[in-house]
Amino acid sequence: MKQDVPPPYSAVARHAVFPSPTHDEAARYNYLAALNKYLSGALGAGNKIAYDTRVLPAFRAEHGRDPADRFEIRDAMNADDWHRYWSALKRNSMEMRQQNGRAITLRQIDELSAKVRQFNEGRDTLELDPDLAQPPYMTAADIHCMPGSYYGEERAGDMSTGANYDSGFFATTAGALGALTDGGGQALVEWIAKERPGWTPRRILDLGCTIGHNIVPLALAFPDTEVIAIDTGAAVLRYGHARAQALGATNLRFIQMDAEDMSRFPDGHFDWVQTTMFLHELSGKALPRIITEAARVLAPGGLMFHLEQPQYDPDMPLYEQFIRDWDAFNNNEPCWSAMHALDLKQVMADAGFPRDSQFTARVLAVVDRDIFPQAPAGDTEDHGRAAAWNAYGAWKADA
Repeated sequence: MKQDVPPPYSAVARHAVFPSPTHDEAARYNYLAALNKYLSGALGAGNKIAYDTRVLPAFRAEHGRDPADRFEIRDAMNADDWHRYWSALKRNSMEMRQQNGRAITLRQIDELSAKVRQFNEGRDTLELDPDLAQPPYMTAADIHCMPGSYYGEERAGDMSTGANYDSGFFATTAGALGALTDGGGQALVEWIAKERPGWTPRRILDLGCTIGHNIVPLALAFPDTEVIAIDTGAAVLRYGHARAQALGATNLRFIQMDAEDMSRFPDGHFDWVQTTMFLHELSGKALPRIITEAARVLAPGGLMFHLEQPQYDPDMPLYEQFIRDWDAFNNNEPCWSAMHALDLKQVMADAGFPRDSQFTARVLAVVDRDIFPQAPAGDTEDHGRAAAWNAYGAWKADA
C-alpha cells in the first residue's frame, strides 16, 4: 500500500520574516514531516496491537484484573519493546525538529533580526515588559524540547525562539495545519461565522499567543476590531508582531503580560476572550486564576472560547487517556496530564459561567487543499498535533 506523504516543505508560506532554509535543511524537514506522519499512522497503530495482544493479557495474568487508570497502563506499556521503540522514534523526531529549526534560525539570526526590526520599530502595536517574571510553569522544562522554552533569548532583543517555532511547525504537524500553520485560527473564523453570522466583536483577547499564528486569521477577518494578543515571552512576541505586520494584521497588538494578572484591562473590556492549545501549558494553580481573570475582562454577552484536546472524562477509555498522555512524560509537557484530568467545566463554573451557559464543540482545522491536498480530512487528529480540537466555551450572561 502506498504511504500517504505530507506536502513538501516548499509549500510552506514564506512571509517576509520567515527563516529561509537551505536545500538540505528543507530536506530534513520533509523527512521529519513524513516520519511524524508515519509514527502517528502505521507505526502508531502498533501500540494498540501491543496493548491488546501482549500488555493487557500479561497485566491480567499478574494482577487478576484490568488496569485501574492510565498510569498503570503507562507503566505496563513502558516495558513493551514496540512501545519503547515507537516512543524513542517520536521523541527523537521532536529533538531533530528543534535542532534543525534552531540551526536554520541561528545561521541567519542577524538577517532575521534586521527584518523583524523593520516591522517592529516605530510601531505602538508591540509592548514589552523587561521586568515581567516568567511563571514557574514556563520555566519547569524546555517545553516541546525547544531549547530555552518559549521565553529563551540568545541575546538582547532576540526573536530566534519565535523564528524557530514558526520554521518547524510544518514538520511537527506534517503539514496538517496549512501553509501558514494557521489552521486553528482559520477554524475560529469559520466557526464564529456559522455560530453567529454578522457578529463583529469590538475587542478580542488571545491568551498565550506565542507567535500569533492562531490569532492573525481573526484579526484579518475582523479588520475593524481591536485585537490584543498576550504572552510572557518577549522573543516570541517580537517575532510574532513582525509576522503579523508582514501578513497585514495591523489591528493586532502584542503585549508581554502574565494572564494571571490582567489588571490593566478594566472589567468587561473584551467581547471575545480565547485560547488555542494553551490551557495544557498551565499549572493547576495558574489555570483557574487565568480563567477567572478572563471572565472578569469579558463583557456581558461576550464569548469565552478555549480550543484544546478532550478532557479525560469517565467516558474516555483508559487506553486512549494513556496514549494522549504521551506528551506529558516524553515531550516536556509537565502540565498536560493533570490539566486534561481537570473538570474544566467546573473551573469555568467557578469563574462565573453556570454549566447551562457552557458548551463544547468539535472544531476542525481549515486547510487550503489546493496547496495541501493530502491534509487530513474530516474529524481526525494526532492527540494534539493535527486537525481537530474540542472547544470549551460559554457566552457570558448579559448584565
